[in-house]
Amino acid sequence: MTARQDGVPSRAATVAGYLRGLQQRIAQAIEAVDGQARFLHDAWHKTPDEPLQGDGVTMILEGGAVFERAGVGFSHVRGHRLPPSATQQRPELAGAMFEAMGVSLVFHPLNPYVPTVHMNVRMIAAVQPGQEPLSWFGGGMDLTPCYGFDEDCQHFHAACRDAVQPFGAGLYPRFKTWCDNYFFNKHRGEARGIGGIFYDDFSEGGFDHGFALMQAVGEAFLPAYLPIVQRRKDTPWGERERQHQLYRRGRYVEFNLVWDRGTHFGLQSGGRTESILLSMPPLVRWQYQRQPEPGSPEAALTERFLIPRDWLGAGAA
Repeated sequence: MTARQDGVPSRAATVAGYLRGLQQRIAQAIEAVDGQARFLHDAWHKTPDEPLQGDGVTMILEGGAVFERAGVGFSHVRGHRLPPSATQQRPELAGAMFEAMGVSLVFHPLNPYVPTVHMNVRMIAAVQPGQEPLSWFGGGMDLTPCYGFDEDCQHFHAACRDAVQPFGAGLYPRFKTWCDNYFFNKHRGEARGIGGIFYDDFSEGGFDHGFALMQAVGEAFLPAYLPIVQRRKDTPWGERERQHQLYRRGRYVEFNLVWDRGTHFGLQSGGRTESILLSMPPLVRWQYQRQPEPGSPEAALTERFLIPRDWLGAGAA
């Protein structure tokens, strides 16, 4: 695909350049907030004998003062057969040549009162023999607290709304509902977090419109998340909060391995496993039929916060 002369290569290069810059800017901001640890830069390249070609940079920060583990990865890969996980809405493209690029991040804070966060922005292009390339975009961000606070949820959702508002008044409610439905552990009957926005297979308005929307989501991430980190990172915590955090991380792992299409796409397409699993927390625990104490902040998480809500409506407070 990169050898074509019909404008697609320059478009791909433009998107890849933006994504590389976004990765660097986010990593720099996280290092500044953490104040202790630095990101490891792991540049990788697929070998010619592998089914998937391409390269990327995986950046991992571990053992920080604020972040126990933070991963932000960029990848740009090409393959001869589009994986099934990428063609659920486009079955006519099954097996097509494809090019995919994106930035994906998951941050696991040390303090249980600071929420885990995920953000992803990506573009996929596919080519069938004798046809014009088709490009579509996807992405979003979502927040997964261990302890819920209304003001954090409202701030995060307001930032998500403001990011997509210029592209259509109906996008935020549409993408919010999509997020609520997607980040849901069906086997548990429980949401992963308090949501945000999520969209996939987006090609409305053409390439320029989709790319601009992707950039708006990418640029909204730091303003959406960092004020919450600053508000909660010095909150005192102890063993009770730590054990609750590790238990809730187990739900996060379950979703990523059982339901997440991004994880499935990477593994099905022959991607780099170590980079695909950068979302995994460093420590996690499971406990058989664990029940929080009634009336406790731990119980409030599942009873009040992990239920889809209109965080920006008149009755949100």
